[in-house]
Amino acid sequence: MKSKVYFIDLKSSYKENFLSKLGKLIQTAGIADVVKPRDLAAVKLHFGERGNTAFIRPVFIRKIVDTIIAAGGIPFLTDTNTLYADQRCSTPTHITTAIHNGFAFSVANAPVVIADGLKGKSDTAVEINQKNFKQVYIAADILEADALISVAHFKGHELCGFGGTIKNIGMGCASRKGKLAQHSTLSPKVKRKKCVACGDCIERCSQGAIAFVEEKAFIYPEKCIGCGECIITCAHDAVKIQWNQSGPVFLENIVEYTLGVLKQKKGKALFMNFITDVSPACDCVPFNDTPVVADIGVVASKDPVAIDQASVDLVNQAPALPGSCIHAESALPGKDKFMDIYPNVDWRIQLDYAQQLGLGNRKYTLEKI
Repeated sequence: MKSKVYFIDLKSSYKENFLSKLGKLIQTAGIADVVKPRDLAAVKLHFGERGNTAFIRPVFIRKIVDTIIAAGGIPFLTDTNTLYADQRCSTPTHITTAIHNGFAFSVANAPVVIADGLKGKSDTAVEINQKNFKQVYIAADILEADALISVAHFKGHELCGFGGTIKNIGMGCASRKGKLAQHSTLSPKVKRKKCVACGDCIERCSQGAIAFVEEKAFIYPEKCIGCGECIITCAHDAVKIQWNQSGPVFLENIVEYTLGVLKQKKGKALFMNFITDVSPACDCVPFNDTPVVADIGVVASKDPVAIDQASVDLVNQAPALPGSCIHAESALPGKDKFMDIYPNVDWRIQLDYAQQLGLGNRKYTLEKI
C-alpha cells in the first residue's frame, strides 16, 4: 500500500499566505494524531552553521511551533552536538549559534534544548539487533520526548547524496558516540605535528586510553570506547576523526540509527521536508552555494521513507537553475541532480535499506494541499 505524502508549493495571495498554507499542511498531515495535550514535543531541526544561510527560516519554525501548541503540546527546538570541533560541538556554543541564526525564543516561541547534554555525552543505548549495530546511542532527551516532529531542510549532502528526514533523524539524533560509530570503525588519532603535549586529552579521557608516547599524546585503540570527547577537548586541533567508513555501510548506519530513534516513537512522529534553498552541501558547512533548483515547497508525512523519496523526485523533476553546480547534461527535468553532484554516492541505498527494515515505503501518493 502506498504511503501518503502531503505537499504545498510556495504560491500565495492576499487570501492565503504561505504561513497559513504551512499550518494547513501540518494539520492535514496529522499533527493532532501525533501530539496530545501536555506532550513534550521535540522539534528536531538543524540550526545551521555560522555563515550558512540556507537553513529553514525561524519564522517558518514559529508556525510549526504554534500549531503544536494549538494541539496541546509543549514544543522545544532541538538538535545534537556535532562530532567535529566547531561552533556546535557543545551546548553553550550550539545554543549561541542557534540564537545567532535567529532561533531565539522571541522569534520561534519555543526554547532550544540540545538533546545530548553539555558535551554530547548524554545518551541512551537502544537495542536494535541489526546487521551493523546491535545497539545504537541516541540523545537522551530525544528518547524522553513524548513526540518527535522532524523538520528537515532538504539539500545535497557529501556523504548521503541528499540530506532529508532520514539524515535529520539518524545522524541528527545520535550522541557524539553514536555519530563516531556511524562515521568510523577506528578510534580517533592524534596528529603529532599539532600536539603540544598539554595533557588535556589525557586528563579528560574516562578510560585511560590516552598517554604520552615520545612526548606526544597517543590513543590506545583497544581502550578507546569511541565517546569522541578528546576531539572537542583538544584546543590545538590535534585529535582527528578517521573517516574510514565505506559509503554504502555509512548509509546503512544512518538508517539503523533512524530505526533506533523511531523504535519508541510509533504513532508519535511526524516528518517535514522543506524543499527550499536546495544547496549542494549540508547546512554544517559555513557557506551555501547557489541552489540547484528553484524553491519547490514543503512536504509532510508520517512515513520517513516516502517523504524522502517524494522530495528526491520533486527535485529531480525540476530543471536545474542556471549558474548552479549541475552539469548541462543533468540540468533537464527528470535527470538525477544528486548523482550529478556526487556521482560516487548512491543515495538509493538509504531508502532501499530503510524500506527493508520496515521504516516505510518508497511508493507513495503525493497529495497537493
